[in-house]
Amino acid sequence: MGTLYLVRHGQASFGADDYDVLSPLGHQQAVRLGEYFKTRGVTFDAAMTGTLQRQISTFEGICKGMASPLQALQWPGLNEYDSHAVIATVHAGKLEKPDSPEQYRHHFRLLKDGLKQWMDGVVSPHGMPSYGDFVLGVTGALDHIRKTHSGNVLLVSSGGPISTAVGHILDCSPEATIELNLRIRNASVTEFAFNPKRHMLVTYNTLPHLDAPEFKDWVTYA
Repeated sequence: MGTLYLVRHGQASFGADDYDVLSPLGHQQAVRLGEYFKTRGVTFDAAMTGTLQRQISTFEGICKGMASPLQALQWPGLNEYDSHAVIATVHAGKLEKPDSPEQYRHHFRLLKDGLKQWMDGVVSPHGMPSYGDFVLGVTGALDHIRKTHSGNVLLVSSGGPISTAVGHILDCSPEATIELNLRIRNASVTEFAFNPKRHMLVTYNTLPHLDAPEFKDWVTYA
């Protein structure tokens, strides 16, 4: 029996020209998680990330906090979907950078609508795979882990692939998978137990490394 730790990347640069860059707080979240793993005596036999910079930087921060030379296999199937392309399928024109609670809510309402239509095969966001192929990228990583490893494995990805992995093993509806996606927090930890036949959910979207008063302002979602 092994344990797979699925970690969402740290806070990125939401609303910036290049979202695929960790914010200063995002780097701190990653290093703090690594420190937590080290304190708890958690070590990893293997690691995987997607190929996005925010995922790779988060992995590097975790390794820094653990003082570990761990290397990661980069798996493109763990990359996030393109939220701008998804929103463009249900909203004509470019959205302005959100700067108010109502604009943030509007942004995520559009994203939720676009995700549902993509998952149902109604729309095809530009430059993105079908939803079926997106799922195969995620489940391919899970299959690889089951077939190759038996100890602790670290997987650093994004909210979409992680919620997709959870939805897959729990056989969730598209609507439930979207809700999982939109609630996931930065640098959160999801745990699967696994054996050669299957994965089993143990925890979802936890922040044990930030469970102290001094880290209350480190909890972020975007």
